[in-house]
Amino acid sequence: MILAKKLIAGAVLSLAALAAAAAPVTYTFDTLHSRVTFYINHFGFSNSVGEFKVGDGTFTFDNDDWSKSKVTAKIPVQSLELGDVKWNTHVLSADFLESAKYPEITFVSTKVEKVDATHGRLYGDLTVHGVTKPVVLDLTVNRVGEHPMRKTQAAGFTATVTVKRSEFGVVAYVPAVADDVVIRIEIESYVPPKA
Repeated sequence: MILAKKLIAGAVLSLAALAAAAAPVTYTFDTLHSRVTFYINHFGFSNSVGEFKVGDGTFTFDNDDWSKSKVTAKIPVQSLELGDVKWNTHVLSADFLESAKYPEITFVSTKVEKVDATHGRLYGDLTVHGVTKPVVLDLTVNRVGEHPMRKTQAAGFTATVTVKRSEFGVVAYVPAVADDVVIRIEIESYVPPKA
């Protein structure tokens, strides 16, 4: 009888540990190793490249059940870098992003869908220039595991999407400067150490 109770208790503890291991994990963005890069065709001659830094945000990721995952992210518009001070100023002006009026780009997920072991789709609401639109990003899970430097759980993702800037009210020079904006997001994240 005592042996049976011990076996049952052991099984319960094992199941509890398994459930805890499978629970969603909340990560914080590593802003030094995370970027939003975008590409936009410039008069048909080149695909100009720019980037934003990733600001505040967290996400909860369940590697066993992606549908339980969630993402919220804020991108400071003033972090724009196009490689030229005058061009940065122009794009941040009222002609384009109006950064004084709309200082943040935000993304809030609505669903995460797994396609295979490392690929999925990230659905959510993207707000740019004060306009919110639903988007679907192609998602790649690069790696989930212990970070070799931080010695804590970490996760890395790549996400891509193409949006039309005119749908967000950013219409200057369309179509000479393309309407389509190709976006690539690189995220490295970690579980903050316990205080």
